[in-house]
Amino acid sequence: MNGNTEISAAEGEAHTDTQPTAAASVHALHEDLYHKRLTMNAKLGAEVEQRLHPLRAIRVYPKAIFWCLMVSMCVVMEGYDTILIANFYAFPTFAKKYGMYFPGVGYQLTAPWQAGLSNASGVGAFFGALANGYLVSWFGKKRVVLGALLILSCFIFMTFFAPNIVVLCVGEVLSGFEWGIFATTAPAYASEVLPLSLRVYLTSYTNMCFIIGQLIAAGVLASLVHLNSEWSYRIPFGLQWFWPAFLFPVLLFAPESPWHLVRKRRLEEAEKALIRLQSKSPNINPKHTLATIVHTNELEEELAVGASYRDCFKAFELRRTEIACLAFAGQILSGSSFAYNSTYFFQQIGLSSSETYNLNVGGTALALVGTFASWFVLMPYFGRRTIYLWGMGTMSAILLVIGILSVRTSSKVIVTTQAALTLVWTFVFQLSVGQLGWALPAEIGSTRLRQKTVCLARNTYYIFSVISNVLEPYLLNPTRWNLRGYTALIWCGTALLTLIWAYFRLPETKGRPYEEIDIMFAKKISARNFKAYHVDVYNEEQKLRLAVQHSVIETKGNHSRVENFLTEGTGETDVEASIESAHV
Repeated sequence: MNGNTEISAAEGEAHTDTQPTAAASVHALHEDLYHKRLTMNAKLGAEVEQRLHPLRAIRVYPKAIFWCLMVSMCVVMEGYDTILIANFYAFPTFAKKYGMYFPGVGYQLTAPWQAGLSNASGVGAFFGALANGYLVSWFGKKRVVLGALLILSCFIFMTFFAPNIVVLCVGEVLSGFEWGIFATTAPAYASEVLPLSLRVYLTSYTNMCFIIGQLIAAGVLASLVHLNSEWSYRIPFGLQWFWPAFLFPVLLFAPESPWHLVRKRRLEEAEKALIRLQSKSPNINPKHTLATIVHTNELEEELAVGASYRDCFKAFELRRTEIACLAFAGQILSGSSFAYNSTYFFQQIGLSSSETYNLNVGGTALALVGTFASWFVLMPYFGRRTIYLWGMGTMSAILLVIGILSVRTSSKVIVTTQAALTLVWTFVFQLSVGQLGWALPAEIGSTRLRQKTVCLARNTYYIFSVISNVLEPYLLNPTRWNLRGYTALIWCGTALLTLIWAYFRLPETKGRPYEEIDIMFAKKISARNFKAYHVDVYNEEQKLRLAVQHSVIETKGNHSRVENFLTEGTGETDVEASIESAHV
């Protein structure tokens, strides 16, 4: 009896020991199956997207393009306002209302108030962009944009009815908060809802919206400059109510970013968003696109990419943040505060008000032409790095010539030549740095940190913009340093420094999926070697080595649900047929 009991006990212990082993084996097999299926679908989705011709992409993703256009239209308001305030300084009625009288000069805003007003919206935008990194993580891009449009509608009242310069300045700060949200949401949204072949066009479209806003403002100002009443500056402020009234009801129906939904593990909603963003196509399966998003997100989790602002400054993310920030700041360092829409400069070198505003409208129109030329002449054939370097170098040379010509500003021919060169500078700016300053931050940062990387990059722009807007009135104002055209030499120096930085630090990302960019930064590939470097993003051994290198402990959950969801209904797709169809 005792012997049988001992045998039964031993058998029970053996059975208990084998159960965990069997369960562990099943779990390991399940994990391996999950990764293989996910990798297979993600690889198919990535290859189809990578070979998708731009014209084919336009036919497949017309709805995604439409929603990107609508979200980016919010940025028109910030472009509109930047021209408004800078040009109001030369409005006699505005100067009389908010400025002081100087004997021999007339009514002028003092240099400190010029600096304050010029920077007011930028200061507000700085905090708006910073807050947006958190707001989008919590609520998603759609809800944040809709809320910002409603709040902005209220703050426009302050600028429209401002009885003094203090109220006007506060109104600009509060309005700038919402503009910071729009400026950082638009390129990030475009980079997340569009395929690779359309990415650079719609992220840089944000820049075109800036130009559209500036062109509208220039036209409005030119038509009102001869109106000798307070309505000459109130009407332009009042027109800002049009944009929230138009965009809010449209954006109520916009889909949320599928990348945001994947990060929140809301896969069903992410697939529905992808279906809404594309037309039906027999060879482009939303589940494959979704698998690519999930695979990229998990790759970045394996590389220890977090989701906070602090993570933007850790390990290889620090380098990505540096590139995004300085590429955007290059728009200021290239001399835009001086040469772009330089109405005040034109006035100080002796051009009449009508000549000044005609040049202003012409310069803005030329900027729009430069944007289209960049899209159709440069971007399809040249890389981001090449365009950025040549653009910065050309602008440096133009600024140098403007500064040298200031030796003889008594000649009308010299003055006209300087004005013409600022227009050439504007055209080159929009061919290169003006476009890529928006596009690069949206694709340089990792997908988990994309919104925060764009926010940090835009805030770097705002910081440099505030500094330049403080300096510029002092450099040009006749009651201060009165450097006139010699100011160009200062900006020539900053442009040259940016050119040197870009040569050594700015990598080539044209045609690179986000996963390839992730791995190249993790492997610390130098900027000058990015273009020729070959990456196999589905090499599991390579990913494992990188994960170990960055001290990662894998913590995935819900694999069963994700696997079933991503593979359900995909069928046995002919991979080669899908890829070839995408290429046609």
